[in-house]
Amino acid sequence: MSAATATLDQSDAWRPAVNPWIIALAVTLATFMEVLDTSIANVALPHIAGSLSAGQDESTWVLTSYLVSNAIVLPLSGWLSSIVGRKNFYMGCVALFTISSFMCGLAPNLAVLILCRVLQGAGGGGLQPSEQAILADTFPPAKRGMAFAIYGVAVVTAPAIGPTLGGWITDNFSWRWIFFINIPVGILSILLTSRLIQDPPYFRRRKLAETHIDFVGLGFVALGLGTLQVVLDKGQRDDWFESRFIVWMTIVAVSALIFVIFWEWRNKDPIIDLHLFRDRTFGISNLLMFMLGFALLGSTLLLPLFMQTLLGYTAAQSGLALMPGGFTIMLLLPLVGFLLSRYSPRWLLVFGLVVLSASLFHMTNFNLQIDFRTTAMARLIQAVGMAFLFVPINTAAYAFLPREKNNAASGLMNLARNMGGSVGISVVTTMLDRRTQVHLTDLAQHLSAANPAMLAMIRGASEAMKSHGASAAGATQQAYALIQSTVQRQATMLAYIDCFWFLGVAILLMIPAVFLMKKSKPGGGMAVH
Repeated sequence: MSAATATLDQSDAWRPAVNPWIIALAVTLATFMEVLDTSIANVALPHIAGSLSAGQDESTWVLTSYLVSNAIVLPLSGWLSSIVGRKNFYMGCVALFTISSFMCGLAPNLAVLILCRVLQGAGGGGLQPSEQAILADTFPPAKRGMAFAIYGVAVVTAPAIGPTLGGWITDNFSWRWIFFINIPVGILSILLTSRLIQDPPYFRRRKLAETHIDFVGLGFVALGLGTLQVVLDKGQRDDWFESRFIVWMTIVAVSALIFVIFWEWRNKDPIIDLHLFRDRTFGISNLLMFMLGFALLGSTLLLPLFMQTLLGYTAAQSGLALMPGGFTIMLLLPLVGFLLSRYSPRWLLVFGLVVLSASLFHMTNFNLQIDFRTTAMARLIQAVGMAFLFVPINTAAYAFLPREKNNAASGLMNLARNMGGSVGISVVTTMLDRRTQVHLTDLAQHLSAANPAMLAMIRGASEAMKSHGASAAGATQQAYALIQSTVQRQATMLAYIDCFWFLGVAILLMIPAVFLMKKSKPGGGMAVH
């Protein structure tokens, strides 16, 4: 037996001293808290702006600053872990996230709050990749599906409950408590991590004195991802390329990221290991994870907005409509993890993509008269598709990679999902606004004095207003206002249908990509030849 084979056997035989399921629950705590923070502050922005005497547009930097620093750290987490040790890096990220959350809650003005959110995003950026790498190493390939199911509960359900929880906390307490609730969870996570988690023997920690730090790559990764996140977050608000600021940010982002690709590919000790994409299964897994984030966060934005603006739901009611979907994911993910030990990930992925696409096409049947049950059921069906995607994608991504590459791989996978979510939110918000204008123009063509139906509607509405005490002139004005409001709502409804249709088509087009992945044995093992 060769030395390399012996080393491989030792690494495969290594198991942590503590029950792996206890480790999985311990590391999921902090990840759930961090993913929750990406969406929990959204509904509190008006309260934050008012409390800190800031404008509404200025307050949006509370969200953007977090997302920018988070996106920068995600792909760097594997490299940073190799220098300080994965356990130390994970504990440091939890500590930074917890301390900066406390500072956010005490922030006296907007500038301090934004600075603290940058630190919070930097700490949070290392949590998801580290947890994923820890789970990949802690569990053997046959049980990784079940392990990633626990991780999936945190990553998929947290964005859905974030706005509802944030609204409830803000209404009943103060916006500062959306940050303070992180503190006890963070402290508990640090205590559990210090006692339970250990780095595997094949995880080689590099000495900083012997490490060549790629400052050029580091700088351009930060510049490219940071400016790209600003473009995605601020683009629609600034009318995209009508804004000189967005144009310049886009030029910088594209130039920096193109340079990063060439630089990191040729670098002997890269910050981001792009050579992992030589494995087509890993590359396709990243594409599917990007699209999962695209559909998940895009639809999670659309559904509550639709219910609150067109159906008249409160924030709490719209949150309740999403809740069955969250419970469905929690119940199904362990089942999906079990099925992965029996079936190839490819067939579960095809099923998940078909169901997710079908659920989005089902939403194109929405109208302004649908009830609570219809929206909740639509979200529930969508949740079934997402449950059958998240775990198989993660399992397939690691199936053909060396175990020492788990850290680098997890950073890229989480970056793909986060960027997919950011792109999804930008696309649907832009599309919703533009398609509303298109439908409004189309419907307005029928609002003319030559249209008998239009005249009949005005007469009927005017008579109804007069019967409630309005004057003849006032009744006519109110009738026109009522028709204008009705047309606006119908145009917006059609725009939502367009968005759901677009998301459904985008997911459906991913099915052929699944069959480009290498065949693997059930349980995420190596290929069957």
